[in-house]
Amino acid sequence: MSGTTLDSTAAGPVAVVHMIRGEADEGPRVGHGRPGAAFTAPALDLDRLVWPRTEPGPAFHVPTAEVVDLLVETGEALKADRDGLLAEALDRVVRVSPLPAEVLERAYAVLWRSFQRPGLYAQIDHELGGADVLDGWREVRLPENRIAATRAFPPRLVHIIAGNAPGVAAMSVVRGALTKGVHLLKLPSNDLFTATAILRTMAAVAPGHPVVRSFSAVYWRGGDEAVESVLFRPQFFDKLVAWGGEATIRGALKYVGPGFELVSFDPKTSISLVGREAFASPEALARAAEAGAADASFFNQQACVASRFQFVEGSREDVDRYAALLCEHLGVAREFSSAGGPRVASELREEIDVLRSLAPDYRVWGGYDGRGLVIRSPEPVDFHPDGKIVNVVPVAALTDAVAHAGVATQTVGVYPDPRKAELRDALACAGVQRVVSLGRAGGMPPGLSHDGFYPLQRLMRWVNDE
Repeated sequence: MSGTTLDSTAAGPVAVVHMIRGEADEGPRVGHGRPGAAFTAPALDLDRLVWPRTEPGPAFHVPTAEVVDLLVETGEALKADRDGLLAEALDRVVRVSPLPAEVLERAYAVLWRSFQRPGLYAQIDHELGGADVLDGWREVRLPENRIAATRAFPPRLVHIIAGNAPGVAAMSVVRGALTKGVHLLKLPSNDLFTATAILRTMAAVAPGHPVVRSFSAVYWRGGDEAVESVLFRPQFFDKLVAWGGEATIRGALKYVGPGFELVSFDPKTSISLVGREAFASPEALARAAEAGAADASFFNQQACVASRFQFVEGSREDVDRYAALLCEHLGVAREFSSAGGPRVASELREEIDVLRSLAPDYRVWGGYDGRGLVIRSPEPVDFHPDGKIVNVVPVAALTDAVAHAGVATQTVGVYPDPRKAELRDALACAGVQRVVSLGRAGGMPPGLSHDGFYPLQRLMRWVNDE
């Protein structure tokens, strides 16, 4: 690994902890980052980041019930944070994350929710059909009275996790533990601390437990061939589980080949469809605007589920009423968003200023202070709304908005609920993976598909006895 070894006691850069097979590793250290966002991390020993295929992983034969018990205990420990591991991670992550401290604090306060027993079994039961296929061989009957057996065998996985929301780290640890496989987590530069805080908490709950020893979490610069060309090989791992933008996914693809598969949570955008029922009364309009703002501001629009384009069925005058109220609601703090956000970048301000001059075809509500901005336009704008910016587009019918959905559209929020039934088949045909009630885009329920597939099912190695 390239880099200059630093004294771990030196003041200045933020210190990152690695977890290697369930134990904390804090040095010798290497410098990373850039001025103003520098950090140090332990130097990598690549041999310690792989598990030999000549022997089972530590948790391969641990009963699922025991894994679930450990995860539940970990969740309770995260909730209490008696050792202060989450508090320490939060203090450090606010220095490198683009999210406001208040949003991170609230997100950290509910990380334990991912570790609740009902949600864990929802994933096992709905995605795999039960724990029997994790703990042994499930007998299946085939045509011609043949009997076979199948097993969801523990995999060996590398996870490139995203740092746009702390819950991604919790989700990755939970899914990894439920597979009973071995896991190497690559820490993202915009969240270097959440995953290791969770794993350190698990290690404190059950030191040396096989599930604990099944995880390593380390940082290297994304795309570093000196690391990735060595690790991303079928002799070490079965699959690469990658979250992130297009550059991350394309960088991962070059290592995919026979015996080494890519499981990709692709970059996505999300939209909203608001029916003319929103204008039936002032109360209905307020409900729709609040729900639309909640979806648009989720993690200050940093998450894939956050709505950026909203198609509203009605006249220009009605749509303007919705847009004005939506802008007001964007400036409200919620569990996973702040009242204010990042100031609009100068190059984007210039584009929006041009649109302001094109009234009445275009209209803009809000300023550039990060509290929210809404643009009404006859067609979707040709730039990527970000940082609590929403583009509202009038449509004669919600079915017309389906043409603006595609394979890159993850979540579509619909108002009111009954309109979902008339739209969901067409949206699915267009490539959409998730249709929800407007206002419910954030927080995917455990046990349902994610980005068009069942993650646990996809992560496992399926083996047959025929």
